[in-house]
Amino acid sequence: MNATKKYIAEFIGTLTLVTLGCGTAMLVGCNAAAGSGYLLTALAFGLVIVGMAYCVGNISGCHINPAVSLGVLMSKGMSVKEFVGYVIAQCLGALAGAGLLAAIFGLGGVTDMTGGFGSNGLAGVGGNAVAGLLVEIVLTFFFVLTILGVTSKKAGHGSFGGLIIGLTLVLVHILGIGLTGTSVNPARSFGPALVALFAGNTAPISALWVFIVGPFVGAALAAIVYNFLENEKNA
Repeated sequence: MNATKKYIAEFIGTLTLVTLGCGTAMLVGCNAAAGSGYLLTALAFGLVIVGMAYCVGNISGCHINPAVSLGVLMSKGMSVKEFVGYVIAQCLGALAGAGLLAAIFGLGGVTDMTGGFGSNGLAGVGGNAVAGLLVEIVLTFFFVLTILGVTSKKAGHGSFGGLIIGLTLVLVHILGIGLTGTSVNPARSFGPALVALFAGNTAPISALWVFIVGPFVGAALAAIVYNFLENEKNA
């Protein structure tokens, strides 16, 4: 498949993830007293993955997440050049998605219930960056480990792969939303945080490093563990 088409697919997929996932969070809020907001947001993110997996999965693999791309890179599923192209496309897609939300909510006069375009934060862990980092590492580890297992040529999940991955994202969101807003995706955090900064809200950008470092560390650990488990030499 042409590399440019893969990058376009990743751009579209990440744009869709941020627009529909963060957009849902902005609309329904993430208040612990109203658990339905948690579930709706979790389902929105998970269902986007399901839809995009069957939409652009055959073109780019539907990573739409730099952490996932890192896991695939470390599992020798792509080149460094492709990895860089994917990450750039994903970040641009996330930025475009957040910008689209800013336009929709701004022009429509709709209240952003998250206060930051669905950006991630540390309020749920008392502002403790170490706790937030740990949450993101653990959740991303489980998420990427599942992806590597489902997409392995030995797995044999066939057409159910996208559904399994989407449901796993729903699961990690159910726990993570109340803690960090659930990133497990540096691009998904980058886009809303940058748009929030342009809108005058500096809080998301100040904690952004947590949602870049955490997912990358979690993904790297997942790749190391999965590669060890799958390697027949270690059997």
